[in-house]
Formats: sequence, structure tokens, C-alpha cells
Amino acid sequence: MHCKSLPAQEVRALLTARKLLQTKNHDVEMSLRGVLRGFGLKVGPTTPRTFVGRIRELVVGHPTLSTVAEALLAARSTLFEQWQQLEKRLRSLAREDRRVRLLITAPGVGAIVGLTYVSAIDDPSRFRSSKAVGAHFGLTPKKYQSGETDVTGRISKIGDGGVRTALYEAANVILTRPVKGSTLKSWGMHLAARAGMRKAKVALARKLAVVLHRMLADGTEFLADKAAAAVAR
Repeated sequence: MHCKSLPAQEVRALLTARKLLQTKNHDVEMSLRGVLRGFGLKVGPTTPRTFVGRIRELVVGHPTLSTVAEALLAARSTLFEQWQQLEKRLRSLAREDRRVRLLITAPGVGAIVGLTYVSAIDDPSRFRSSKAVGAHFGLTPKKYQSGETDVTGRISKIGDGGVRTALYEAANVILTRPVKGSTLKSWGMHLAARAGMRKAKVALARKLAVVLHRMLADGTEFLADKAAAAVAR
């Protein structure tokens, strides 16, 4: 059992708080949309800047709905402000952390994904092999073997769900957005053609976990040649 360092625990706490505020902000928005929909008022597509104006436009002439809307908008405003403050703090930490700066040289990896991964790994040397990282974060398939039965199931989903989600989001960015000259993207797209995009994203997330650990262990930036070797293995 690895006891994480105090800095890693502090970053994890910031990441958890940020995610909580982000989720609650979204929950308030969706609840407000649901309340208005019950009265036949459809909010429709909005941006963070146009959301408030659209809500107030819809509740004009409805005193009760105006009261409800203003209360929820006030809560949303506070949640959004605190969320952005933590976001700013985390991005500042990412700029100051040499390990995160290494990781964001990899495609699909930004400040939040980098911080999430670094704080979860903490000490790269605690893993004997980079291959073990995928299993550690629950990104390897479950196996059931008994006699002549050998069944490969879905990924185990053991370990840190936050890291698993971050790696999946990074894989999604690689496969769905323009990424030039990336062996990881080429490998993922070939797999998607055979097994489907969803499985390809999970598999690419597992490969990315291995590559990022190797980068931390070696102290090197992302190198396409090394990534290609990891993919080949």
C-alpha cells in the first residue's frame, strides 16, 4: 500500500473540490431547465454567457418562476465563481510542476489531466513496470478462467475512477480532434475501425497510461518513437 505524499494529497483535494463544483453547477442548470420545461418554457441551446439572459427572458411575467429562477441563478453564479477560482489555482500549479509540463507534451493531455495523473502516480518508481499502470487504474479486461472456459470481460474499473475518466477524456480528444503525426491516434483509429470507437477509446486510455508513466519515470517529454514502441508492445 502506497501512502501518497502531502503535496499529492493536496492536489487531489483541489481536483475533487473542482469536480464537485463543476458537477453541482451543471446540476443547477439542468434543474432550472427542467422546472421551466414543466411550464412549457424551453431554454434551448445556450452558452455560459447567454444562459442567464435566456432564463430571465423566459420567466418575465411569471412572479413565482422569477423567484425560483433568481434563487437558482444566484446559486449557479456562486458555484461557477468558486469553480473558476479552483480552476485557476490548479492551472497555476500545473505550470509550476515540471512533471505536469512533461506530460502535457503528449497529445490529448492538458493541465487537469496531467495534474490528475501525476497526483495519482505520485512516485513512478513504485511500479515495477509501466504495463502495470493500466491494471492499477482498472483499464484492463477482467478474466474468468475455469477448466476449458476462458472468458475476457469488460475492464475491471478498479482503482482511481478519476484518473480513469481523465485518461478516457484524453483518448477521446486524440481520436475526435485533429492531432497531427500521432502514432497513438493512428493506432486508435485502426482499432476503432475493427472494434468500434468506444472500445478504441478505452484501449487508447490504457496505452496512454503506460506512455505517461514511462515519461514520468524517464523524465522525458513525449517522443513519437517511444510511443510507437509502447503501442507495438
